[in-house]
Amino acid sequence: SAASTPKNILATIVVISSMAAAILLRPCHGFQQQIGALTRAARSSVPSSHSLRIRRADGASQLVALQYNTRSFSRLYSSSSDDNSSEKARILFLGTPDVAATSLKSIYEQSQNPDSQYEVVGVVTQPPKRRKRRGKEIPSPVGLVAEELGIYTLCPEKARDAEFLDELENEVKPDLCITAAYGQYLPKRFLALPKFGTLNIHPSLLPRWRGASPVQRSLEAGDNPVGVSVLFTVSKMDAGPIVSQESLEIDENEQATTLLPTLFDIGTKSLIDALPKVIKGDITMDTVTVQDESLVAEASMIDSSEGQLWPTKMSAQECHNRARGFSMWPGTFLYFQIGDDGSSDPVKVKVVETRVLEETAEPTNVIEIGPKKGDGLRLVCSDGSVLEMLKVQPATRNVMDAKSFVNGLQGNSVRWLSGMDE
Repeated sequence: SAASTPKNILATIVVISSMAAAILLRPCHGFQQQIGALTRAARSSVPSSHSLRIRRADGASQLVALQYNTRSFSRLYSSSSDDNSSEKARILFLGTPDVAATSLKSIYEQSQNPDSQYEVVGVVTQPPKRRKRRGKEIPSPVGLVAEELGIYTLCPEKARDAEFLDELENEVKPDLCITAAYGQYLPKRFLALPKFGTLNIHPSLLPRWRGASPVQRSLEAGDNPVGVSVLFTVSKMDAGPIVSQESLEIDENEQATTLLPTLFDIGTKSLIDALPKVIKGDITMDTVTVQDESLVAEASMIDSSEGQLWPTKMSAQECHNRARGFSMWPGTFLYFQIGDDGSSDPVKVKVVETRVLEETAEPTNVIEIGPKKGDGLRLVCSDGSVLEMLKVQPATRNVMDAKSFVNGLQGNSVRWLSGMDE
């Protein structure tokens, strides 16, 4: 502008240079990196609002609006520029998948209420990943929501990285951290940063199902009710004291694909209800419920090999529960033999949707479709229990119902095979 001085122009160049360095060195997505010491030194000479077009590390051009608050310059994108913003508790949110992105939206929207006692000052999520070998790096679902909301975001490779922890300690300065399926272990140095501690949304009724796969393991085990816990995070995984728990009765055919978002929605509401008391100091690590270590069940990480169903060793109910629990990943599967002469190669078939029939039958490896409209493929396990497969997906094909699968057989018989990959 005409009012610009050489001093202002020089300061602006400093800002541009430090911004470019931040983007090249630590690209997260868009421009959501702290400018750093050079920018802070220059801020007093730069106009309070300034627009710059920069070239990102991926070659794209992006317009960045710089907003400087003379009272507080601890971060670029402030969720509040009120004079009273310093009185609000500073929340740092950590999460990665879709369910966590929904939680972030809810917490952020609540923080925008005039009487809110907190503001979301930053987000931490897993680094962007390529979906295809040479494709563009895509931010996590949480990263995309943070960008949409204009929240300062960090994407460390490891949460123990010293540079990342320095950034939190010296710049972000969170009063409270919230984790929701972040996907990384948090070191003691991280846990020591927020004065109100770190809260975690965990989709199980702790201490049952501590670990990486709580919903999957609870459905696999046939648990009903299931539930979600809000707890303080400690060094030992999912072992912190419990702030609140909500239980939920579910349908016998409920799958992880639909249950996980439901539990996170319930957990997020519970967490939001607890936040005022946490910030006030009424809820602390010392005032909540300690977990009973004698009731711990471990929700170990799932291996893809666990997806195979074994009708010779498992009942129909066990097969059904595993199919429900593994519906997101890795799914469940069987090997089919098409035709009676055994000349065709075994076909790997994903078992997408199932139910258990009340009737029993003589054990056989022959698979047949039920007699009524809408019936599925009936598989009789070695104990005589009957699993009905309503939807399947043969290798290289789309998901289909049982009738469509049978129509494609052209009159050939189908048998399930035991011993494959055993």
